[in-house]
Parts: sequence; structure tokens; C-alpha cells
Amino acid sequence: MSRRHRDNLIWGLILVVIGAIFLLENIGYDAWRYLFKLWPLILIFWGASKLYYGIKARSQASEPKAGVIEAEILPGDKKDES
Repeated sequence: MSRRHRDNLIWGLILVVIGAIFLLENIGYDAWRYLFKLWPLILIFWGASKLYYGIKARSQASEPKAGVIEAEILPGDKKDES
């Protein structure tokens, strides 16, 4: 997933959560009180996503690309042009 698509997904999720909080407030549920008690969960999820995407990017960078392997010339593959 590209960075732009991941950012759009995150912002969409944030807007849905904020909308749900306002909806719960309008129907009489004190959502802000619970949100202020559970705000460290935001940091936990944010940190977990950073770890996940960091590990994923590192593993993709260490894997050899298929095009590079196919393009390598081995010493025994050269043709004799004489």
C-alpha cells in the first residue's frame, strides 16, 4: 500500500471515530469522558502502526528484486566472440 493511500485510510478512520463520538454525545452517551480516560490507546495504536509499517518496509528493502536477479551476468555465461 502506498504512503498516500495509507494516509488517506488513517485520516478516514480518524474522521469516522470523531463522528461516532459526536453521534454518541447527541444520543445522550457521555463519550468524551471515556475518550479522555482511554486516550493512551491512541498512542498505542499509532505506535503499533509505525512498528508494523517500519518492519514491513525494512523486509521489503532487504528482499532482492526479481528484475535484478534476472539481469545479473554470471562469469560462465559470457559468449566467446572470436
